[in-house]
Formats: sequence, structure tokens, C-alpha cells
Amino acid sequence: MPAAQANVATNRPSRYLTQLCKHFGQKIPAEYDNEKGTTTFEAGTCVMHARDGVLRLRAEAGNDDGLRQVQDVVGSHLERFGARDELTVQWTRVAT
Repeated sequence: MPAAQANVATNRPSRYLTQLCKHFGQKIPAEYDNEKGTTTFEAGTCVMHARDGVLRLRAEAGNDDGLRQVQDVVGSHLERFGARDELTVQWTRVAT
């Protein structure tokens, strides 16, 4: 199962985790609290962890196309939501 991870530096990781999960939760399953969130897309999942100064994202999918879809959707939304804070998402493939 392909997977990728991104560590996004931000002073407000919990805020962005909540914002992403609330947004995606309008159309897909999403569970979250202040420290962890999980969104389940048709193509795969994204698990988010809010830590001091970092929002950690981990995307997983059944194939490479699905992984790219999850990365693109989550990454583009976070960068748009965090435009004022100049957030950027850089994904790195990881072993599952």
C-alpha cells in the first residue's frame, strides 16, 4: 500500500487539522479532535496529527493513482486555507 508523509510547519496545527476535517466531513467520513484527525476518501485516507509547531499528514491508498489524489486534495486545501501563513505541503514517500 503506497504512503506519503508531509510535515507542515505552522503555529496553529490544531486549527488547520480541525478546519480540514470539518471541510472534508461535509462530503466524506472524517473523525477528529484537537490532536488527531482521519479523513476517508474514495481513493484512500489521510491521518493528521497536530504537534507543537507541526501538522503531520500521512496519506495512504491502494495504488499510486489513489495516493496522488489524496495528496493533491489534502495538500491543495491546506495550502489554500493556510495562504496567509504561507503554508506549503511537501510530500515524501514512506514505507508502510
